[in-house]
Amino acid sequence: MHNQVLTDNTYQKFEEHFKEFNLATVLTRPEKARTMMGQIDLLIDTTEGLDFIYQNIENLSNAGIFEGSPWADPSKLVAGLVNGTLKSGHPNSTIEILSELRLLAIAKGDLEMKGITPSDAENFIQEVIVANLEFVFNEPLEETRLVMSEHELKKVHTLFKFIAEKTKLDNVKEKLVEELTLICEQRPVVTEKQRKIIALVKEKIDLNPKNDLDARLLRFQRCIYRPTIHTVNKDYQEYGATLTELSEDKLREEAMDMSKAMLSFGLVSQYHSVLLIFLIENGHNELIPECLGLTDAGKARWNEFSEFISNLILKTIHPFNAQCIYGLAKMLESGIFSREAVRSGLANMLTLEIHPEVEARILKSTKTPHENLTALQYLMGALFRVLGQPLGVGQGNNPTCQSARGISMWSQHAPAKLIDMVQTAATYNDLSFRFEAQEIKSSQVGLGLVQKLDHNLDAVSVTLVPMLDKVYNEMMVKAAGRGEDPHKWVNPALYGQWIQIGFASAYDYLYNAIIDYDGFVRVFYAMCHPAYNGGHRLIYPNPVGIFITSAKGDMLGFHAVSLLRVDLDYKGVYRAYFLNPNNEGRQDWGQKIKPSVHGNGEIYGESSLPLHEFAARIYAFHYNNLEAADKMENVPEIEIQKIRTLAKESWGRAYTWLETKKIW
Repeated sequence: MHNQVLTDNTYQKFEEHFKEFNLATVLTRPEKARTMMGQIDLLIDTTEGLDFIYQNIENLSNAGIFEGSPWADPSKLVAGLVNGTLKSGHPNSTIEILSELRLLAIAKGDLEMKGITPSDAENFIQEVIVANLEFVFNEPLEETRLVMSEHELKKVHTLFKFIAEKTKLDNVKEKLVEELTLICEQRPVVTEKQRKIIALVKEKIDLNPKNDLDARLLRFQRCIYRPTIHTVNKDYQEYGATLTELSEDKLREEAMDMSKAMLSFGLVSQYHSVLLIFLIENGHNELIPECLGLTDAGKARWNEFSEFISNLILKTIHPFNAQCIYGLAKMLESGIFSREAVRSGLANMLTLEIHPEVEARILKSTKTPHENLTALQYLMGALFRVLGQPLGVGQGNNPTCQSARGISMWSQHAPAKLIDMVQTAATYNDLSFRFEAQEIKSSQVGLGLVQKLDHNLDAVSVTLVPMLDKVYNEMMVKAAGRGEDPHKWVNPALYGQWIQIGFASAYDYLYNAIIDYDGFVRVFYAMCHPAYNGGHRLIYPNPVGIFITSAKGDMLGFHAVSLLRVDLDYKGVYRAYFLNPNNEGRQDWGQKIKPSVHGNGEIYGESSLPLHEFAARIYAFHYNNLEAADKMENVPEIEIQKIRTLAKESWGRAYTWLETKKIW
């Protein structure tokens, strides 16, 4: 009741402030406007409050709320500027939201204004939607998370949810195809974002299969809603009944079509789980490899461990966690089941009793938990996804890139360790690490970077991240004050023994400056550039710290990524291929530096940049300090100066640069 009283009071105060604004003199009007805008700011972070303001937008407009501002004439507004204004905070973000509501009212015919037609307003709204999909789907970019408060994010997401429900989306098809492609090419473990887009398209846009763009959108739709001919116009239960009537040959066709739909975008339908379980329960083991889309290597592992994996499937998979089938297929392809420790760990997981607090986090992360699914099934399914798609692990809307990077790294190179960690964390809601001969228990240390966890994560991440975050933060506290970047000691302690002991940082803590940047770049190229290090490849992911920069190249903050490999792309350019835990496809780091997620030789889940552009954004990495000295002189001066220029003219503007030489 308290919230309802507070809300009613807020509405009443708005009415009072609006009346005062309407009656204000020229002298008192600006102050009355500020007071009213503050009240509007309180209202518009809920759908009910936003709808209330929408109902009053004509009165606000007629009363002159936009007069004397850049929003005065709606016909002169630029859709491309909306994103930046929304990120600038109150009061600009609040009046921008009012402007969008006014345009929506014009588009719907609820408000008339000279110089702008309903069609003009509709087109403007559509352009704004396309330019702000991060807000439509509540998936803010890294830069956005850094500059916007939780309240600002909430009110802007509320706006776009409101607009999307009231707007025709026919003219945004091309951008939606691009967005879906960018997301699916990364094969993220959490698939809610692309599923929301696909559902939105299905609900809001009529598609013509003869139109190329429509056909591409239909392919995304079909892999979820009708992946095979026998799923058409059936729910998953009706589909299960249909399978009993199919011959062996028809079942084989069904299995092949089902896996083809899954592999096209990495999205799994509910029907797939029904088919997979049906095949196992009815003795069609020979069709399982077809149903999972396995290569010869995957088939060999299925044949070797079919009884064990069948048991995992029957105890884990359900139509409401079917997405894990893709991860399971990738586990078979990677050979992870060949490890005895992995099989033992997965068997142990099936007997787990999950701690009530962990169970609550897992069920919260599923958004709409199904009554027939347990938290353990969700956790096991997430474990399949994480182990099968280590490069698809993301941080969600959390400042926990270090934790996501760790989960990805363990999944690739220490899967049994990851399973054991999940088992311990899920059972005890606690984790223990060793740091310089001291034990750190997550239950006994202070808060980490996360004050309020965004649960838009997989069940493995919501189990581990709150604890990993606290342990990481405690390690950073213990390593602080040593005159060097604490990551030098924290990364090997947190991630494991494969992190190299050598550590290079562009920033010098003692001098509070960038020192010997040329030497820093020489070490980086000597560590990873095949042309200058004797053709050596990276063996393990290298935890790299990067400067986050805006589209203008301005310094925004810091971010943790993993450098996975350096290789020639199709054009013969050396590129850095890296894991970016924020799963962003459309990025602009300024100076025309735009990481790509496909089209340049990326494996699913990788981002990439030409190596010199990537080098121009890093500030720390690990390396073998016994090898680097021999190879540093191989790096040509022209390469170093190219990187130095990019760095100094972007994030480097925020620092003092000293030419003092260091011993690397």
